[in-house]
Amino acid sequence: MDRIRVLLADDHALFREGLAGILAAQADFEVVGEASDGLEALVKARELAPDLILMDIQMGGFDGIEATQRIKQEFPAATIVMLTVRDEEEKLFAAIRGGAQGYLLKSIHAGEMLDMLRGAARGEAAITPALAGRMLEEFRRIDHAAREAQADESEPLSRREQEVLSLVAERATDREIAEALHLSVNTVKSHMRNILAKLHVSSRYEAARYARPSRRAG
Repeated sequence: MDRIRVLLADDHALFREGLAGILAAQADFEVVGEASDGLEALVKARELAPDLILMDIQMGGFDGIEATQRIKQEFPAATIVMLTVRDEEEKLFAAIRGGAQGYLLKSIHAGEMLDMLRGAARGEAAITPALAGRMLEEFRRIDHAAREAQADESEPLSRREQEVLSLVAERATDREIAEALHLSVNTVKSHMRNILAKLHVSSRYEAARYARPSRRAG
């Protein structure tokens, strides 16, 4: 079985020694190098081409996030897992944006950490469920903001499309909309296709959220 070759990057020698001891006791891990700051981590990554890098966020020279960005620029396939004392959302998102495969607190139990690292080596995200939930919530917020910005820049709805959308927001069916506006059902369906395309959404439910801004626009 091929062992996972690991580079440890942390500015506390005692912590590195403890981590190296935990990994050395595992048959599937091999510590191939250690670094005490971000610059040394970059140099060692170039020299050793490790399978996995455990990177402390707070280090001298340049920190773990900058080191991660630099390493990922040169070695896109590198697997990097961040280690940190404190749970800070800003650093979590910066690390993931920088290319980190995971983000673990140093308070984690050894067994859980080893499982996470094995998963990271297989391409899985090494993130605890609590942190993963917060990441998903942030990504949803970003996606929602992007959709609203995209809708603001979209081609404006015609007056008839605004009328259709207003009734959609009131949960009217296509037939009910057709009767209310004295249109054929096919014409209503055509308006709905145009509305979805202009708002860059895929469902009536999503489109209905834009009904109030659309009425103001008219």
